Amino acid sequence: MDWDQSYRSNETPWERGEPAPPLVEYLESHSITGRVLVPGCGLGHDVRFLASTGCDAVGVDLAKTALSRARAYIEPERGSVNYQLADVLDSGSGIGDGSFDYVFEHTCFCAIDPGRRKDYVKAVQRLLKPGGQFLAILFTNLDDPNGPPFPTSYAEVERLFSPFFVGIRHWKPTRFYSGRENEESMCLMRRS
Repeated sequence: MDWDQSYRSNETPWERGEPAPPLVEYLESHSITGRVLVPGCGLGHDVRFLASTGCDAVGVDLAKTALSRARAYIEPERGSVNYQLADVLDSGSGIGDGSFDYVFEHTCFCAIDPGRRKDYVKAVQRLLKPGGQFLAILFTNLDDPNGPPFPTSYAEVERLFSPFFVGIRHWKPTRFYSGRENEESMCLMRRS
């Protein structure tokens, strides 16, 4: 899929104009500190929201147009925001191996062909510091297997991540974008 073309032609049904409600809900009762990577950040709503809590937030995307638009938004008063044009799956991307305290996932994993999901897990492991955490909003209840988004299950996520990560928690958020009721679940894992 040509992600940049989707942004140039404004064919972005995943774009909702605000941070993900499950992330907002999570951060109302939990804190995330340090350096946070948001792969497939799009227009950067989650990046800016994470930065507003005091994080050093780095958004990565393949779409140059998305990042150009993300940079046009006003940055939060707290934390810091940085956007990088890169492929998170590419080990030579220069994103910063082993330099992140958290990876926040929302709509990147589901956009990757299921045949490359192991590559994604390796990338998350490579990018996180030892003991770093993976916080994810996952599409676990989609009917259309042809994607993107490609559906997954928590059992699949656990199977893929368990050789490198320890599961901390898995739950259903109570807040979500309109139209995504019962489609998403969340998980928190720690890099071994």
